[in-house]
Amino acid sequence: IYTYLEKRFGTWSYRTGAGFFLLSRTLVTSLRMFLVINVLQLFVFDNWGIPFWVNAMVFIILAVLYTFRGGIRTIIWTDTLQTGFMLLAVVLSIIFISRELNASVGNLVSEIRQSGMSKMFITDWHHERYFVKQFLSGMFITITMTGLDQEMMQKNLSCRNIREARKNMFTFSGILVLVNFLFLMLGAFLFLFAKKRGISTGMSDELFPTIAFKYMSPLAGVVFMTGLISAAFPSADGALTSLTTSVSIDFFRLDRRKDLTERKATRIRYLVHLAMASLLFICIMIFSLVNDRAIIDMLFTIAGYTYGPLLGLYAFGLFTKRKVSDRLTPVIAVLSPVICFFLSENSLQLMNGYRFGFELIILNGFLTFTGLLVFSRKNAGHQAL
Repeated sequence: IYTYLEKRFGTWSYRTGAGFFLLSRTLVTSLRMFLVINVLQLFVFDNWGIPFWVNAMVFIILAVLYTFRGGIRTIIWTDTLQTGFMLLAVVLSIIFISRELNASVGNLVSEIRQSGMSKMFITDWHHERYFVKQFLSGMFITITMTGLDQEMMQKNLSCRNIREARKNMFTFSGILVLVNFLFLMLGAFLFLFAKKRGISTGMSDELFPTIAFKYMSPLAGVVFMTGLISAAFPSADGALTSLTTSVSIDFFRLDRRKDLTERKATRIRYLVHLAMASLLFICIMIFSLVNDRAIIDMLFTIAGYTYGPLLGLYAFGLFTKRKVSDRLTPVIAVLSPVICFFLSENSLQLMNGYRFGFELIILNGFLTFTGLLVFSRKNAGHQAL
């Protein structure tokens, strides 16, 4: 999808967009995979004496074998099946928790409302969870992590025509609202269960597995494992496929290499695939050494820094007719998150107590947009792409 940037701005902008996608998707996918692997390690493989790196290596190998043969269409069907299992696991977990607490789902929802966990509208603008900031940052994170992401869009690109692609996007959006509601409900139920039973894990990422394996029936543990693995592999295989596609097309330009035979091009794609898998493994091992924050918090923070330049690039291309200084695009795209990091770390002193949250992605995109605008010129021959 980043060929748009090449047609609109030039090669340097194109490579910059693809490069930020690679960085974003590698880090985000590694975090997701680390969460799953770490839970399996803590509650299963530690008891068997299997080290973390072996667990991670086996997981990566399975993901590689899964994607080597199937291709994107196979992944779509298997991901749909796995996602179904994941959602079934969420629903069953909600039922198990309500039974363990001897209360109906409706009664638990009422307790959640009374406890304050369902509070959405925080009106203190200094707070990093201020409602307006949360709403805007959530909107722009969704735009970038879905619409400007090769992994998410490659499934739309596999549709037969633009009408089917649009239908897929609208259907996906509607389902996503319901799925998010289910996960929010499950999270609130877990915290309510932990409060009633006096459970404290120290890390919110470990709360669900702790409850499933230690405080509920063996069946609940099996359901949790099924849901966990079903959630992990769609993320892993889709990411590996999109990373391989991006490197092969955006950097090695295999789609334009007339000098390569089909056999040699396929061999290069396989090598790229293995290289991306190795990179994910390395990132997972690094995250295992610095695991000091909730994964979801870390994920959206990373997205704010790495997807911001993509937001600025596409916004400039779509909403202006000006021509950028193509060679300066990488510099602008790198400086924007650096400035954002400085402002985030010093916002309390510089901005009268204001604390940045996930809305950093908006500032990041704005800085990229502004930088491109400053070093741009009129483009009389511009046509909409």
